[in-house]
Amino acid sequence: MKQLKKTVIRAGLEALYFSGAHRLLRPLFAGVGAVFMLHHVRPRRADAFQPNHHLEVEPEFLRAMLSHLRDLDIDIVAMDEAHQRLTERNFARRFACFTFDDGYRDNRDFALPVMREFGAPFTVYVASDFAEGTGRLWWVALERAIANASAIEVPIGGIMTRLDASTAQAKQAAFDRMHDWLRSLPGEHDMQREISALCTRHGVDETGIARELCMSWDELKAFADDPLVTIGAHTITHCNLAKQSEEVAAHELSTSRARIEAALQRQALHLAYPYGDRIAAGPREFALAKAAGFKTAVTTRPGMIFPESADHLTALQRVSLNGNYQDQRILPVLTSGAATAMWNGFRRIDAA
Repeated sequence: MKQLKKTVIRAGLEALYFSGAHRLLRPLFAGVGAVFMLHHVRPRRADAFQPNHHLEVEPEFLRAMLSHLRDLDIDIVAMDEAHQRLTERNFARRFACFTFDDGYRDNRDFALPVMREFGAPFTVYVASDFAEGTGRLWWVALERAIANASAIEVPIGGIMTRLDASTAQAKQAAFDRMHDWLRSLPGEHDMQREISALCTRHGVDETGIARELCMSWDELKAFADDPLVTIGAHTITHCNLAKQSEEVAAHELSTSRARIEAALQRQALHLAYPYGDRIAAGPREFALAKAAGFKTAVTTRPGMIFPESADHLTALQRVSLNGNYQDQRILPVLTSGAATAMWNGFRRIDAA
């Protein structure tokens, strides 16, 4: 099913490009700006099984997008500047923001040099447990467990189910099914219990993944000294806020901000919701983010920034730079707003 979805999205992007429809839709749906969403930036790995590849782009693709925006004479600004333009209703020039979720070390090693080439500011949203080396990147742990196995046994729906993992294609199908099942579990502790059991059975050190992939507080402090870098919050544990009680969700937001400010000695006024889709962030979470003092908060709901986005500063939509679609031909499609408009049924704002 996920492979079919990927194929449909690719076909849609190519249809918009080859038909030229993105040029016709640009005046209506390009909006006043865009917030681009990334996670990893690093060279392509050689592994046949890469179920999290959508979360990474190669440095050259990032460079191509930045060059494309320069050619369009679009201002590349920090989230503080985007907030100011929205609150002041200053839409004389279009703008773009670049945001990176989780706090991966490759943001420093591969993204920062490219951003420096263009003098382009960007925001990295840090989950504080990842920076402390105690967080659990369960989607990476799941990938590694399946990579180690020829078959997986898991209690899906309370029934012990055996999933084939003997080939790269079978591993991908197993990952997709388990990913959806894990995200459907009632609470974070349920997900963690199943992931921990899986890692134990298949020899994966889940506790070391954050230290391996994410910047520590010391690394973040040096990284944040670069004038192009803004550090934002991404909660404490990277939990699905919508599944938490209001008290726990509020604690995740306020404490993540406080930890960053204490560790880095600078304000953390911008937030990215973990997962950020409709089942992880909705009106309650938008209100909690505002109450916690965040100037902006971004979702993973697809969309451009429009003048009316000023009324939804803690529910901002983003445009994903997805590792599965690193074709430079689609860059004008992405910046036209045509793709996100079609995805949203031609709604400009999705904040309900």
